[in-house]
Amino acid sequence: MSSPSDDLRLAETEAEQEYVSMLYGRLDALREQSSKRLAGALRQTGGTHQMRSERDTSVAMYSDQLAQYSAVENGLCFGRLDFHTDDRFYIGRIGLFDEDKEYEPLLMDWRAPAARPFYLATAAAPDGVRRRRHLRTKQRKVVGLDDEVLDINSVDLTRSSEGLTGEATLLAAVNASRTGQMGDIVATIQAEQDRIIRTELNGVVVVQGGPGTGKTAVALHRAAYLLYTHRRQLAKRGVLVVGPNATFLRYIGQVLPSLGETGVLLSTVGELFPGLTAVGREPAGAAALKGRIEMADVVARAIKDRQEAPNLVEVPFDQDVLRLDRRAISDARGRARRTRRPHNEARRAFQREIISTLAAQAVSRLGRHLLDQADIDDIRRELREEPAVQAVVERLWPTLTPQRLLEDLYASPKLIAKATPKLSPAERELLHRPRGAEWTPADVPLLDEAAELLGEDDTEAKAKAERRRRQAIDYAQGVLDILDLEDDADPDILMANDLVDAYRLAERHGAERYETAAERAAADRTWTFGHVIVDEAQELSAMAWRTLMRRCPSKSMTVVGDIAQTGDIAGASSWEQVLSPYVLDRWKLTELTVNYRTPSEIMAVAADVLASVDPALKPPTSVRDSGFPPWALEVGSVAEALPALVGEEVAAVGDGKVAVIVPAASVAELRSVVTGASDDLDAQVVVLGVVDAKGLEFDSVLVVEPADILAESPRGASDLYVALTRATQRLGVVHAGELPAVLEGLATV
Repeated sequence: MSSPSDDLRLAETEAEQEYVSMLYGRLDALREQSSKRLAGALRQTGGTHQMRSERDTSVAMYSDQLAQYSAVENGLCFGRLDFHTDDRFYIGRIGLFDEDKEYEPLLMDWRAPAARPFYLATAAAPDGVRRRRHLRTKQRKVVGLDDEVLDINSVDLTRSSEGLTGEATLLAAVNASRTGQMGDIVATIQAEQDRIIRTELNGVVVVQGGPGTGKTAVALHRAAYLLYTHRRQLAKRGVLVVGPNATFLRYIGQVLPSLGETGVLLSTVGELFPGLTAVGREPAGAAALKGRIEMADVVARAIKDRQEAPNLVEVPFDQDVLRLDRRAISDARGRARRTRRPHNEARRAFQREIISTLAAQAVSRLGRHLLDQADIDDIRRELREEPAVQAVVERLWPTLTPQRLLEDLYASPKLIAKATPKLSPAERELLHRPRGAEWTPADVPLLDEAAELLGEDDTEAKAKAERRRRQAIDYAQGVLDILDLEDDADPDILMANDLVDAYRLAERHGAERYETAAERAAADRTWTFGHVIVDEAQELSAMAWRTLMRRCPSKSMTVVGDIAQTGDIAGASSWEQVLSPYVLDRWKLTELTVNYRTPSEIMAVAADVLASVDPALKPPTSVRDSGFPPWALEVGSVAEALPALVGEEVAAVGDGKVAVIVPAASVAELRSVVTGASDDLDAQVVVLGVVDAKGLEFDSVLVVEPADILAESPRGASDLYVALTRATQRLGVVHAGELPAVLEGLATV
């Protein structure tokens, strides 16, 4: 027999189900409306350039609306606020309104100011809220309710968890099995997170936090919040999110769409140079060297070294030989450099000076008094078109792409030596590599620097575009001529040429494709963003920061990371070191101190490793226990023991995810011995190096050969700290070699 409280709860759940069903009905109606409007826009063809532009804008708008409505399908409504004034607001992923009742809000967007008490109200500061209700749904069904009555007289303020908002819902979320994709935290945002998410757009905000504090989630929700509050400003320029690797970007890829935002560009540093995805590997020392800020001077010197001034150059011309001496070449080079234009653009000035010098010689030999200005102009034109002259200009001031510049530099010890007078022979050797080698992530900032200094001479590109335009017009004219071939046509009948000319016909049928700001930005190296978010920011080199700052001249950025987790030897040792060269002291440090992911048992082990990195560093405070003590197991052979150990962890976590984090040199070997193991986060078992595990989380983690992880890098202790803190439930350490002293507190099995 059910109790009165059970009956009341059932009635409350049924009432909430009715309201949630109504919201989904409204969502379905909006989806159908946008779908019909999109279909109508797609049926429109032809028209003027303005009409096509308006059509493309409509297509983009309705497509974005449909994407948004699909993205918010799960968890559309997740909360309710009841106020002492008897007002009631439902909180969800987007705003929905009743058009028949003067757009009365049916569902409040979580980013709206009126929704903020859902995250900040407490019994001590209720902000007018009487009750906060968390709704737990599965697909479109309400499966649970959690109520918080914000009455200071009924709350035990001594409870350690009182600082948490929606404690039951939060703990249910953090204890749930991982799925291989990061979930949003929109229903469980805590007060310290909300304050950071809603920080103003302008300036640089640094979000410092240890493992499991939700740094990445906060950064992504901040992106969604800024796009909501500054839509007009950011929709045009876009938002860039930079992550440490492609695995991480796949992991977080669904968070922003689930929050209703589909136009953000996600990228690694290795993808910031259009047309190139840099995934090559190189020694850590080489990557660290390329990351040093002095490499900007190296690139600049390498470009100047290609602007040659030999002692003498002979130029065959019109059955004669013209000569350029070192002084003439140097003078031309100096004038070109004084234009202060990028290398490829200044080349025109250099070419003009060289041709002027050669023309003066040719005129002198022919006899100036025998030539008029038209003759001299003809000589200049002939020199410009002479292949031998073009070859000389190309030799002395070549047209360079960033790829050609760096490939030539890396392949030539001589060019390296000229461009790096301050480097040691050992450092120069780190830069040397054969042609055809894969581009690495550390190359991308150097390519970007080169592109900035080289510029692009677009004269030929414009000429080609004009030729294509003329060809299209000529083709269109041919079509019109065919349509109007009948000479004896009635003069009163309008013909094709009477209705449209060739220019308009070519324009009407020109191939155009609407692109979002993110798509345009991905293809344009010079694109500047309205806001940039950098995750695992402590790993970026000085040259990578130089590239990112170039992408965001407004310096509106969210910088997310943990200095204690810096593993890259080119990475940051302090935020001041990173930011001062660009914004001086005009940046704001915020901190996250609560660990929602890592259980206290695991964090106690990780804390010892953190102390070995820096005794002054404090680990974040875990909000929960898991009940599973972390353990260490010594084995004779890791490769032989690992399959069985992984099998035990898979059985223990059920539908959850298991990660085996291993030394980088062992990834391929150990992945091959575990059946079904992959680097794909959709797989139940993944085998990863520490670098690829950064920012990820799994139900169970096996850390293999921790002593080798420590030894792999000068910052090995930070890497081990990262490896130990990826687990949400269970942690084991497997070793055949010695167990590091810092882990001797683990229980042995």
